[in-house]
Amino acid sequence: MFEVFILAAGLGTRLKDLTKDKPKALVEIGGKTLLEHNINKLISFGCKRIIINVHHFADKIIEHIDSKNYDADIIISDERALLLDTGGAILNARNLFSKDKDILVHNVDIISKINFLELYNYHKTNKSLATLAVAKRETSRYLLFCRENMLCGWENIKTKERIIVDNSYDINELYPYAFSGIHFIKPQIIDLFDKKEKVFPIIPQYLNIVSKNRGLNQRNSFKAYLHSEEIWVDCGRETSFAKAISLLHP
Repeated sequence: MFEVFILAAGLGTRLKDLTKDKPKALVEIGGKTLLEHNINKLISFGCKRIIINVHHFADKIIEHIDSKNYDADIIISDERALLLDTGGAILNARNLFSKDKDILVHNVDIISKINFLELYNYHKTNKSLATLAVAKRETSRYLLFCRENMLCGWENIKTKERIIVDNSYDINELYPYAFSGIHFIKPQIIDLFDKKEKVFPIIPQYLNIVSKNRGLNQRNSFKAYLHSEEIWVDCGRETSFAKAISLLHP
């Protein structure tokens, strides 16, 4: 079985007043916190070991966990001294992960009906270093994949910035998908990170790894897992709460 890393350290600035006295992980939707919704869903899929990173109002997250009787081992990755961003958070937690189990990385502000076992089986079948849940939806930043669903680049349509790391395909053959904040990684991927900085996002690291692998004529092992937009919602904005409630209580 796989392990889980919930990214819960963020400041929750998009939620404004709702996070003035609590972390976004403890913002309630439908009578339960985002953290509780996600932990309960993970447990329902058989997850028994969950690592959670904390920074903003960290003590309140720890108090919440201590007050619940979750049927899983909950381990805290402490970032109270410094918020590390997504990539830095994974690197910081590396000694908390088992060496022989894949890791489901999940943003705490995402509510979805994505089937984690189907995603995991897809990840294992493809023997991927990373499998990223993505969807066809409007956003400003896209991951670019080829017809075989392998990661080839990234683009920001607002700034017109584009990074292509696998030139095996013409740019017009690439498919732009929005990243859904849920993905599987093999633990050994952390050894491939550029560790010059403590604080860094994860997507540039993945692009860098793909680029280096291409240079070594190695297989591109970053895959897209395409899901329906309708079963997913980003609760980082209060305007998304109604859709989240409809997913939780159809």
